[in-house]
Amino acid sequence: MKNILILALIAVYFWGCSSSLDTVNLGAEERLKYAMELYNDEDYQEVINEFQAIILQYPGNAIVDDAQYYLAMTRFKRDEFILAAYEFSKLIKNYPASEFLAESQFMLANCYYSLSPNFQLEQQYTRKGIEEFQAFIDFFPTNEKVAEAETKISELNAKLAHKEYNTAVIYEKLEYYSAALKYYDNVLDIYHDSQYAPLASYDKIKLLIYRDRETEAIEEANKFLQKYPDSNRYGEVENIKSNLENELSASR
Repeated sequence: MKNILILALIAVYFWGCSSSLDTVNLGAEERLKYAMELYNDEDYQEVINEFQAIILQYPGNAIVDDAQYYLAMTRFKRDEFILAAYEFSKLIKNYPASEFLAESQFMLANCYYSLSPNFQLEQQYTRKGIEEFQAFIDFFPTNEKVAEAETKISELNAKLAHKEYNTAVIYEKLEYYSAALKYYDNVLDIYHDSQYAPLASYDKIKLLIYRDRETEAIEEANKFLQKYPDSNRYGEVENIKSNLENELSASR
């Protein structure tokens, strides 16, 4: 009985090997069909080998960009975002006439979007995601996924704005006031349409008052009132501005 079991296991092993080896004798279309069956069955480890083999074996064939695209998608589905970005980039560079070009550009951006970390960490992938989504919008302005790309750009920009604002707050707490004002200005200048812009403007007003720079504080208050009429601090800023103007008038 033991020998029968061993023979059965050996047979299964060699059947599995011969199954994968048999694909070498398939034509290009048949081999891609087999690879797509593996892909649809989510047999991702095996299908990576198949797609790579197709790319190497049929370099001039019309199916190669299919294999390249689905190789990249397989990497993405396995959360291997850096490898996926590399494979999508290869398709964009090597197959500019591919039907998968637009989707590859979108997915390349999505790779960096997925790699974008918490706002407190280094944001190189966040910036790269914005760059690649913008490239997608620029090159494929009528694509149905443009709206999604714009939404994700806004989300990534908000993360960068949050980092700048948080840096300003930290510098202010450390009493590095010039640096704090610089970072508040960065939020206001670069990320003026983010949710952190009114926060930065408000904190800048308070800091300018603390530093006895009342005239500048009034100027910033005027900007706040013009730009953020829906802010829940609108009334407070109005009062701050009025009080500062009264104090300045009284001191003259």
